[in-house]
Amino acid sequence: QVQLVESGGGTVKPGASLRLSCVASGLSIGTSPVGWFRQPAGKEGESVPLMEREFVAAIRNNPTYADALKGRVTISRDSAQDTVYLQMSDLRAEDTAVYYCALASNPGVYVRKPHSYDYWGQGTQVTVSS
Repeated sequence: QVQLVESGGGTVKPGASLRLSCVASGLSIGTSPVGWFRQPAGKEGESVPLMEREFVAAIRNNPTYADALKGRVTISRDSAQDTVYLQMSDLRAEDTAVYYCALASNPGVYVRKPHSYDYWGQGTQVTVSS
C-alpha cells in the first residue's frame, strides 16, 4: 500500500522559513514526479475539489515552480530516503494553507495539474501569522 506522509508544518511569523517533508512508503519514489500543492486558506474541509488545489512545486528530473512562488520555495529529493522536501522562505500570511504532497506513476505527466497524480498525502497545516 502506497502512503505519503507530510510533516514539518506549523505556525510561524511572517518572514520565517519552514521545511516540509514528504516520506513515501510502499514504493520507491525513484525519479517519479512528486509535487507539492496547497489548499487555499479559507477553503478547509474535504469538500474542496482536487482540481482547486494550488500548484506549488514539483520535481521530476528538474524542479518546476509556480511562478508566484519562484524564489521563495525550493523542492528537493532524497531518493535513498524516499523523501521529497519543500523549503519555504519569507513566508507570508497568504501562504497559510494545508500543504499536500503527491506522486505520479506516469513519468510523463503535466506536473502542474492535481489530476496528474495518483497518490496523495493527508496534508500538513502551515499557518503564517503575526
